[in-house]
Amino acid sequence: MNLYGLIGYPLGHSFSKKYFTEKFEKESLADCSFELFPIEGIEQFPNLLSGNTLLHGLAVTIPYKEMVIPYLQTISEEAKKIGAVNCIEFLPDGLKGHNTDVIGFEKSFKPLLQSHHTKALILGTGGASKAVQFVLAKNNIPFLLVSREANRSGRINYEEVDEKLMEEYSIIINASPVGTYPNVNEKPALPYQFISSRHFLYDLVYRPDETAFLKEGKVKGAIIKNGYDMLVLQAEENWRIWNEF
Repeated sequence: MNLYGLIGYPLGHSFSKKYFTEKFEKESLADCSFELFPIEGIEQFPNLLSGNTLLHGLAVTIPYKEMVIPYLQTISEEAKKIGAVNCIEFLPDGLKGHNTDVIGFEKSFKPLLQSHHTKALILGTGGASKAVQFVLAKNNIPFLLVSREANRSGRINYEEVDEKLMEEYSIIINASPVGTYPNVNEKPALPYQFISSRHFLYDLVYRPDETAFLKEGKVKGAIIKNGYDMLVLQAEENWRIWNEF
């Protein structure tokens, strides 16, 4: 049996388990299974590994995309630059970390860009945000980080986002977990009255399909996109990595 899984906490509503279970059934991969490993602290990671010797690959989600790195023997150059890992490859000489959020985000984000989408606000500063920052920098799109924490280098807080900034930054990307099921009525604290049809709102959250954040953009005629396609793309890249050795 080839076991794959996801580490994070909590993991009550996992895209990955449903996706891979259905994939294995559809592709008649009877010798494969996917399990959730909701570890309460990253220090439990070594015990998880020793207790699951059939593991062939792991996906990583909140809050461990950065904390897991010291437990790996090596990481890809891209993951090293980003400073976050969401995919772990099991090799004969140890564990290797990758970041496939980059591929998922870039391939689902770029096709919707228009010529006036030139600057971005990124909401959130965690591991997923780092992948978004990497993609925007790669594509020469200037960005500004928005966080609840004020007075940090290179970022502003939500109270500082005003009409001028909303007009200047026509791309707004929610890389925070705000609005995730079951808290579907929550949304980042922005002055939504300044959104127009020139905006592009991208939410890494995929459940619900239209978050409260995206609904605000839809009402104003903005382009909106949720995180579902990003998750599918990164899941397939994970699968490729797990099976390339």
